[in-house]
Amino acid sequence: MKTRAGERTPMHQRTSGVFLHLTSLPGPHGIGDLGAGAREFLDFLDRAAQSVWQFCPLGPTSDVHGHSPYAADSAFAGNPLLIDLRDLVDRGYLDASDLDGPDGATADRVAYDAVAGFKRDRLRTAHERFRSTADESARESLAAFREREAAWLEDYALYQTLKSVHDGAPWTEWPADLAGRDPEALAAAREAHADRVDYHVFVQWVFDEQWRALQSAAADRGIDLLGDLPLYVAADSADVWAAPEAFELTEAGDPAVVAGVPPNPGDDGQRWGNPVYDWDRLRETDYGWWVDRLDRLLSLVDYARIDHFKGFDEFWAIPADADDPAAGEWRPGPGADFFETVAAELDCDRDALPFVAEDLGFLDEGVTGLRDRFGIPGMRVPQYADWCSEGNRDKPVNYPADAVAYTSTHDTDTAVGYYRDLTERQRECLHYALATDGAEIHWDLIEAVWDAEATLAMTTVPDLLGLGSEARFNTPGTATGNWDWRVTGEQLDEGVADRLAGVTTATLR
Repeated sequence: MKTRAGERTPMHQRTSGVFLHLTSLPGPHGIGDLGAGAREFLDFLDRAAQSVWQFCPLGPTSDVHGHSPYAADSAFAGNPLLIDLRDLVDRGYLDASDLDGPDGATADRVAYDAVAGFKRDRLRTAHERFRSTADESARESLAAFREREAAWLEDYALYQTLKSVHDGAPWTEWPADLAGRDPEALAAAREAHADRVDYHVFVQWVFDEQWRALQSAAADRGIDLLGDLPLYVAADSADVWAAPEAFELTEAGDPAVVAGVPPNPGDDGQRWGNPVYDWDRLRETDYGWWVDRLDRLLSLVDYARIDHFKGFDEFWAIPADADDPAAGEWRPGPGADFFETVAAELDCDRDALPFVAEDLGFLDEGVTGLRDRFGIPGMRVPQYADWCSEGNRDKPVNYPADAVAYTSTHDTDTAVGYYRDLTERQRECLHYALATDGAEIHWDLIEAVWDAEATLAMTTVPDLLGLGSEARFNTPGTATGNWDWRVTGEQLDEGVADRLAGVTTATLR
């Protein structure tokens, strides 16, 4: 079983790793970045004998969506807020004094309102200095990047430019010739706003260079990068504007049908609002847009978790004018044909595709059959276990080898927070199942997951530190208070790393 790089994927070896999103890294400017804090975390993983670093999507986030990495402006671009400004000082594009601030930033939370403006101002300064001072080598590097990534980069840069020109309005509210991508109008806009377009290209070049350096640093330590692939993209994104034919849209460019999930016992379902794909049309092009997207992602990471894997088997389609998720219907997804085509186009072995399937919540024969047909491991999380049921599939003792096991995820509570909210009976059954009194429940769950048969075992930094719900990263269905938790350098303690290394050695990972 080989990947494109000619190596076995970590999903097919007994190994382990840690989840921490890039924004949660230590750093001096109010948000994690691709600089020294990322290297510090790699060193922590190395000391802890870990082989995998997992994180959320890397795309540009926005205030409109609460800076959720799952509602990015582009499925191809990198988030400018992750750029390491100290590197730009080293390159001569910023002065040391430019790094003062931002006001209101803290080490343990991301204050997006303060950080976003601060970073964007510095990036614009860096671009101006690049234009006036960059040497020939740097200019050639940027030009080569621009040519190599032109298929997505030019549309993304123009999209961001036109967003700013039109005061942040969604692309469907731009003048009709721009919203409809009239070639003459686009050419005129590129010429009229060339400086702004060049700025966005410059920012993506810097992100790409810093990311490649981080990739190299991870590889030097034997650590693989596990990225994330959201199934859907935002309606107001460079992706939908640049490739409307890939989606089910109205003539005005609005979603005709939106994604979500149906009601289940105990909930009312969810209406996500993302446009759904026109899978019939995509099939006619051998899923060209998707192949380009995956090719870009897999150039940045070693393998990826596919969010809402269910949607490739079948997806819940809600009429755009309906507010109630119950108004939707199940429609067939692209199924096996998609993964057969992707494997061929990306030159991957079909039985060792570099993916993890997020298959939580809607597990049925269609999902498991599709997943198993291509050797894609699913997810198991003990927080979904009925601890009083001996054969429950979510208890670590029952995990199969073809699974990725997590103590918690970015969408669940922390291990400690979960434990505190358990009923008395479930807590007693958990104590019995794990032979513990719960005094260090986070380590009990880590050890149970590490000891399981699951090929890949994962935990989170908050779970390693034994933190409660205050360190939860995201609460699905809520619009505020998410994506802002950060770890400090002091918390990346050598003692914690050594203890995790001991568990890893003892469980043969």
